[in-house]
Parts: sequence; structure tokens; C-alpha cells
Amino acid sequence: MSKLPGWLGRVGAELTELGKRLEERRAAAEAEADRDADAEPATPAAADHAAATADHVPPPPAYAPSVAARPDPVAAIPWGMRVAAEAGWRLLVLAGTLWVLMRVISAVQLVVLAFVAALLVTAMLQPTVARLRRYGLPRGLATAVTAILGFVIMGLVGWFVVWQVMDNLDTLSDKVRDGIDELKRWLLDSPFHVTEQQINDVAKNLSDTIGTNTEEITSAGLQGVTVMVEVLTGILLAMFSTLFLLYDGKRIWQWVLKLVPAQARPGVAGAGPRAWRTLTAYVRGTVLVAMIDAIFIGLGIWFLDVPMAVPLAVFIFLFAFIPLVGAVVSGALAVVVALVTEGVFTALMVLVAVLAVQQIEGHVLQPFILGRAVRVHPLAVVLSVAAGGMVAGIGGAVVAVPLVAVTNTVVGYLRAFGQEAAVRHAPQPRGATAIGAAPASTPPPLPAAEPPPEGEDEGEGKPSVH
Repeated sequence: MSKLPGWLGRVGAELTELGKRLEERRAAAEAEADRDADAEPATPAAADHAAATADHVPPPPAYAPSVAARPDPVAAIPWGMRVAAEAGWRLLVLAGTLWVLMRVISAVQLVVLAFVAALLVTAMLQPTVARLRRYGLPRGLATAVTAILGFVIMGLVGWFVVWQVMDNLDTLSDKVRDGIDELKRWLLDSPFHVTEQQINDVAKNLSDTIGTNTEEITSAGLQGVTVMVEVLTGILLAMFSTLFLLYDGKRIWQWVLKLVPAQARPGVAGAGPRAWRTLTAYVRGTVLVAMIDAIFIGLGIWFLDVPMAVPLAVFIFLFAFIPLVGAVVSGALAVVVALVTEGVFTALMVLVAVLAVQQIEGHVLQPFILGRAVRVHPLAVVLSVAAGGMVAGIGGAVVAVPLVAVTNTVVGYLRAFGQEAAVRHAPQPRGATAIGAAPASTPPPLPAAEPPPEGEDEGEGKPSVH
């Protein structure tokens, strides 16, 4: 038993010695492997052989089925289809954006129409504010005087129309009754072989239709009350918006510019004044042309002794703000009133007067008054009026054409601005190649911004920045 500890000690010493030898061999093997890895191939051929050996893939066995290589799916699609797909999804995104925008506008249609009406009224009244400023009046007093006078004149015109209609209503009803009797006699004596029984049946059907639709007529009357409330609300919103646009239009425009991304801000800041000048020119020209139409057609109706000549002239003035369609509707209304009250000959004379004035307006007044400030193709006018009427009724038809004119001005300016910016930031050729690399034609320079009239406070009372 006394020899056991000595034997265990010798075993432990041998195991320790064996571990040291193993560690030395492992370290020597790792050092040799590092030297082999650091050593480069002696020749390029050896390196190529090593790479080929490393990347070599053994061929498939003879019994494996042959599989044809498939092309990339993108390369398999024709180029035209790829272009159509790229344009298609972008158009879908744009259509979805427009749909959402139209839904939002429909939800707040009253506010949008009131603000657009305020812009139109501001474009019409702003020159008066600028003129009063030149006379030395403070901005607030000039704005208050202009707004009060403008609103009072509009209110007096509306009151005058209502007063004339109510004052001539009895006479008009009597003349309408006489006109219906005359029309009945003409139908009986006409070559259409219309009998009195047929005329009485038509009158009876109309009476029965009115009697059976009493509930619908009553509900329409209740809806008319709601419409009147909405109209009054829109008028108040338009009045307040006009006041603030006249007084603080410059700061409002500057705040709007802050919402535009910095990269697009210079272009938008330059397009704003030009859009405002286009809108102002459109409103001034339309008011002047409408006034001329109303005066001359009204004088013709008055000389022909047609009842309610003054209200008809006012209606012609108001409908003139709807291009093309408004002139047709107001002229047809005057002809119908003349036909019912005074007969066929007077109606023909009214039609001649209306057509003559409208021809002079279309070929002389509008090109001379509006000039080159508002250039919109007649087809664009008709389509925009139809689309605006379908979307927002009469209000949409009124604002459709100025919106198209302003959009045309803004797009044209931004296109020219983008071309000038591209030329300005393009690297310029140097040395002998400068002449050969010069473009054949350079884009036209941007039109210089028109300076404000003398004495006008720049940008005040209008949403533009010069």
C-alpha cells in the first residue's frame, strides 16, 4: 500500500508530459498551415489551375434528364408591355389620388366654392384697394371702403332684380296666359292637324301630374329652404374670405409657400404672380364683356317692349360668367319671354339682337379686352364647363374656365422654369470642344415679372409675391 502514491505520481507526470507534446505538435501544425496559406502560387498557370480546381463542378451523370435554361422573367416580357405596365400603375395611383381629392372636395363643397368665389371677387376689387392706397388711405381703411362698397352694390343689384320681378309678375302672368291662348289658336290653325281635344288632354295630363306629385313638390320646397340656408352660409364665408384676402393676401401667400417643399418653392413662387395676373385679367375682362352684353341686349329688349327688360338684362350679365353655355341660356330665356308675351315677330327680333351682340362679343370684344392674358381653346372651354357643371353644378361651371386658364399659365411657366434650371445646372464644356458641344438652340428665356403699378403696395391685398 505504501508504493501506491509513488505509482500515481509517475502516471500523472507522464500524462503531463504527453499533453505538452500534443500542444507542441498542434502549434507546429497550425504554423505550417499559416505558412502555406500566406505563400502565393509560383506561376499564374498554377493560380488558374487552383481556381479551376476550386470552382470545378462535376458534370451531371449521363442518365440525368436535360433541362433547358429559362430566361429571366423580366427579359421574357415585351418592351411595350413593360412600358404599358409602368404607365398603368402610375395612372392608377394618380386616378386614386384624384378620386380621394374629389371626395374631399365634395365633402366640403360649400367651403371650396365660397373660397373660390372670394378669390374671384378679390381679383375684381383688388385694383380699387391699390388705387385707394395710392391716394394715401391706410390698408385697413382702403380694404373696408372697397369691401363695403362692393358688397352694397352687389346687394342692391340683387334687390333690384327681385323688385323688378315681383313688380312685373302680375303683368307677366297675364301676358303668359294670353300667349298660351295665342299659341293654342296657332296650333289649331296650323298644318299639324292638332285638335282642341288633344290640347285639352295635354292640359289635363299636366294638371294630373302636378296633383299626383304634390308630396314631391312639397319635399322639393323643403329642400329649397335647406339650399337657401346653405347659400346664405356660403355668402357669409365668401364675404369674410374676401375681406381677409384683400387685407392680408401677401402674408397668406407667403404662408402657403412655406408648405411647399424647398426644392419646388422657387418655381411655385414665380408661378403664383403669373397665375394671379391671369385670374385678374379674366375677371376684369369677363365683367366688362358681361356688362356690354347686358346693356345692349337689354336696350334691344326694352325697345321691343318686352316685359321685365331690366331683370332679363341682369340675368344676361350673371349668365355671362359661364362661357358659351351662359350666353345660350340667357339668350334663350329672353327669346322665350318675348315669344310668350309679345308674339313670334318680337321673339325673332330679340333673337336677332341677341345673336348680333354675341357675335360682336366673340369676335371683337373678347379678343380685344382679354387679349393674350387668357388663351383657352374653345373645346377646352366647353369640356371644362360641362365637367364643372357635372361635378359642382352652376358654381362648378362658373369656376371651371378660370381654373383651366390659371392651370394653363402655371404649367407653361413651370415648364419654362424647369428647362432654364436644367440648362443653368448642366456642366459647361470647356476648351476647343465648347463650340461643338454647344446646343443647336437654347430654350426661350422666362418672361420677366411685371412690376406693380406705380404707387401700388407690392403684393398687399392679393395672394401673390413679386
